[in-house]
Amino acid sequence: MIGKCLCGAVQFEVSGPLPNFYQCHCSLCRKLSGSASDTAMFLNRAQFRWISGEDRIASFVRESGYRSDFCRVCGSTVPHAMQNGRQYWVPAGLLEDAETGNGVAAHLYVQSRASWDVIGGNAVQYAEMPDMDTLDRLLQSDS
Repeated sequence: MIGKCLCGAVQFEVSGPLPNFYQCHCSLCRKLSGSASDTAMFLNRAQFRWISGEDRIASFVRESGYRSDFCRVCGSTVPHAMQNGRQYWVPAGLLEDAETGNGVAAHLYVQSRASWDVIGGNAVQYAEMPDMDTLDRLLQSDS
């Protein structure tokens, strides 16, 4: 499956079974996405390959470690290698095939969601951020 930024300068390929998504409702992710939440997944390194545009990626990193990589041409948020060195963080909206068969398995930082944000569905809701191993197991599960 191919993913690309808005202008197409940054492109990547993902392979194998994809994990479920999570939606983060924290104030930083709301600002990043310009909406109620940011939807993404963690993908194992072996399942991710850059096709083009790595040289067009810039990064913004806060003191807290919060990171956003983006296309310098169009500003779209793009994937980045995670601190654990084993995975990539991949924004779900960049995937060309909207029919992945995956769903949202977790909602993060629901206690700080916007007052107008109504969370539907039956995904697990966390008041804040669970530990990464717990979240990763949930996203990788079939349920």
